Amino acid sequence: MNADASPLYAPLFGHSPKAHARVAAVFGLVMLVGGTFANWASTRLLVRDDLATTASNLVANESLLRYSILGSLAMMVAWVFYALFLYRLLRPVDGRPALTMLALVVTSVPIYMLNQTNLFAALPLAKAGQLEQLGVSLEIFRFGNSVATIFFALWLLPLGVLVLRSTFLPKVLGVLLLLGTPGYLIHFAQALLFPSAAPSLWGNPFLVVTHLSELALLLWLLVRGVHPGRWAERARTGTASSAAAAA
Repeated sequence: MNADASPLYAPLFGHSPKAHARVAAVFGLVMLVGGTFANWASTRLLVRDDLATTASNLVANESLLRYSILGSLAMMVAWVFYALFLYRLLRPVDGRPALTMLALVVTSVPIYMLNQTNLFAALPLAKAGQLEQLGVSLEIFRFGNSVATIFFALWLLPLGVLVLRSTFLPKVLGVLLLLGTPGYLIHFAQALLFPSAAPSLWGNPFLVVTHLSELALLLWLLVRGVHPGRWAERARTGTASSAAAAA
């Protein structure tokens, strides 16, 4: 039987593991595009330590602000589906860390989404010329985004372990993901301890390895997918182990 069409994969919406990996990569691309656009828009609109210019930017570019928020929300929705597809792919390796990975994403997404209300609140404050309240709203927004990066780091840990232990994805991807995990934690520490000097999420040198590891996994899933025969073998092994444990 062709492993790519294995009946073991029937629960995964009828797709082969390789096709499923590529669907995951599509959601990953939505994350990348949405997040990159939202970050670019924020750097255009929000000028640190210059609330007057920030208020002027927000009033003059209201549509850009709204699209920025939309990009952030699209990124978060895509992240849920990206994590879900990765969970279904990596569950045969070890169900517990796979579930932990998914739970961390599901927990962090509402936090990040709710924080967008602080950015949206900046618009009426800017229109009203309430610069002090605008500054408070934006500081809460920035710090809320930094808090969300804790979960970005935590989800990479089980993901890296699962990829490293899998036989159907390159182990080097798992190593890169694990090496990239501290980057987000360092970014959070910078935002907490040195808020006025903390670099942006995309401009932080400590996040270079982190971003490269995430991009490498995304591109591998999109271009190569997973090895279907090795995935099927791992799924059979996992099923047999679960049955033995239940007995």
